[in-house]
Amino acid sequence: MTDTEARLVEHRIFPVSDGFAAQANATAELYTEAEADPVAFWEAAARRLVWAEPWHTAHSWEPPVRGADGELSVPAARWFEGGRLNVAYNCVDRHVDEGRGGKVALHFEGEPGDRTTVTYADLQRRVAQAAHALTALGIGPGDRVVVYLPVLVETVVIALACARIGAVHSLVFGGFSAEAVRFRLEDTGAKLLVTSDGQFRRGAAVEVKSAADRAADGLPALEHVLVLRRTGQGVPWTEGRDVWWHDVVDTAPEAHEAQAFDAEHPLFIIYTSGTTGKPKGLVHTSGGYLTHASWAHWAHFDAKPDDVHWCTADLAWVTAHTYEIYGPLSNGLTQVIYEGTPGTPHRERHLEIIERYGVTVYYTAPTLIRTFMTWFGDDVPAGHDLSTIRLLGTVGEAINPEAWVWFRRNYGRDETPVVDTWWQSETGAAMIAPLPGATPLKPGSATVALPGIDAAVVDAEGEEVPPGRSGTLVVRRPWPGMARTVWGDPRRYRDAYWSAYAGRGAHGGYYVAGDGATRDADGYVWILGRLDDVVNVSGHRLSTIEIESALVAHPSVGEAGSTGVSDPLTGQAVAAFVVPSGASDVSVDDLRAQVAAEIGPVAKPRHVHVVPELPKTRSGKILRRLLAQLWEAEQDRRAGREPQPLGDTTSLQNPWAVDDIAQVLAAAPATR
Repeated sequence: MTDTEARLVEHRIFPVSDGFAAQANATAELYTEAEADPVAFWEAAARRLVWAEPWHTAHSWEPPVRGADGELSVPAARWFEGGRLNVAYNCVDRHVDEGRGGKVALHFEGEPGDRTTVTYADLQRRVAQAAHALTALGIGPGDRVVVYLPVLVETVVIALACARIGAVHSLVFGGFSAEAVRFRLEDTGAKLLVTSDGQFRRGAAVEVKSAADRAADGLPALEHVLVLRRTGQGVPWTEGRDVWWHDVVDTAPEAHEAQAFDAEHPLFIIYTSGTTGKPKGLVHTSGGYLTHASWAHWAHFDAKPDDVHWCTADLAWVTAHTYEIYGPLSNGLTQVIYEGTPGTPHRERHLEIIERYGVTVYYTAPTLIRTFMTWFGDDVPAGHDLSTIRLLGTVGEAINPEAWVWFRRNYGRDETPVVDTWWQSETGAAMIAPLPGATPLKPGSATVALPGIDAAVVDAEGEEVPPGRSGTLVVRRPWPGMARTVWGDPRRYRDAYWSAYAGRGAHGGYYVAGDGATRDADGYVWILGRLDDVVNVSGHRLSTIEIESALVAHPSVGEAGSTGVSDPLTGQAVAAFVVPSGASDVSVDDLRAQVAAEIGPVAKPRHVHVVPELPKTRSGKILRRLLAQLWEAEQDRRAGREPQPLGDTTSLQNPWAVDDIAQVLAAAPATR
């Protein structure tokens, strides 16, 4: 990626409004303060939390060092050593103790339409009961608990209960297969699995307990399966192992004394998607992670006491850990959590929810925004009051500039800030994002690194690349929210994230994000996608994100995925898969001309296929690898060759898209 040609240029700038700047939490001075003394800056952020004991050492860092035997050491970061705190206390009890027990913590809406409102006092009682139940089931500090639930109040409760007693939780998406759950149970050595009888998904009650049983079968470390009754379905039962939530949690005492734990005590293990190789279990700690999560949420979302915050991510994703559990709750906000899918029972469900609860901050993924574009066209349906929204946010893949502008215009009245955030499971919380009261915005850019974060775009030698050239996105000094290791495999942590630039820079090594990026003349960062998401056309290395953004800029396209496919003349050619916006018919010639005009003739897609939808992971990322495999498989079939099997599709949120695209490709005329 270091010599990829960054060609797409964005000239639109949206300045900070005077009104927003006047009331903003975070000002431009924070950049200067943080740069002058980053450790002192993070200490100040940590003091926003309640500590049972103060730290004696704010930060220590052991960079990767090559020994006499040539072996690279495993890096080790520590933050707030000696400090002790309880994460759940900071997210729940402190607000009750400070007189805010009657404030709404969670507005829950289930897919069937059931609704529950939970105050901070209610949440404190529920977490206390769950903490007692965990202890009664033999769970103690350091024990691992795998949670296989959808977006429910109980999912938040059990995560906080684990934090309260020092257990380590690992949340798993409720739609994952039994094999995916089993891997996480085995890898963590979990003593407890928390699941449900079923879940509501796309208008149907789907039985889940059987999959949980297959995942749990024969695991010696697993002692109990705690089952929540959600759908009321009959489910298989293993006496002595399985217990009902209503029997052991709802009957437990409603008061519980929180115990403080060391700042470096593990809080949770979150697994990368595993679309390339075995998933990595990233370990996040208590003090450093909560400091970063709480401060970042307060700063770049301008969190206010009267906000109603809605992060639309599934609770199993790191997005929700930070901006749906620990960040907003540590700041004492009211939140909306929604169990279901955006199109159930109709496509205006999110609009209804925003209006019903008066959502003020709406944080969602570019893939959903592009879906809304295909559903609604130029304007969202009339009859919904979105006037309470004061700030919008995006997370996931880089957002296409036209989707950014559409989002601001249709959900933000063409006046609210759109806070695009770049970060990863590994980073814990946002790393590159605007301060909405201080940072002018450019559609498609996450803007600049947050105060306290040193991000750069470098070449293979670790030197910063000039504006307009692309390179590898790195972080050049440790930060509190960083994952400390890969569970059970510290060498993999070293090799995956630190070995490429070991010994570089003032801190002895750079963290490698795995993304390519470029900076413009103003220093704004533009994410170009994963380092292997490039197309090499006659020696020109082109970013798939840029090609997709050029396609989405055409009014007939709501969403696009691009990939490189084999070509006898140019080595690779661009294959584009587009989802119509519904605004007009899709013209292949027009789209090819659009890309040529926006980027250059070399980037013109040789193949353009109109498809119903794109294959995406559960976290909303387009699986470009799968698009290439489907295209190549069709060429093999036409040549009379046996197609290669597709790669891992277990992380897909829409597996039917694979067959739909295969049918489109089969019906397409020959192109070579």
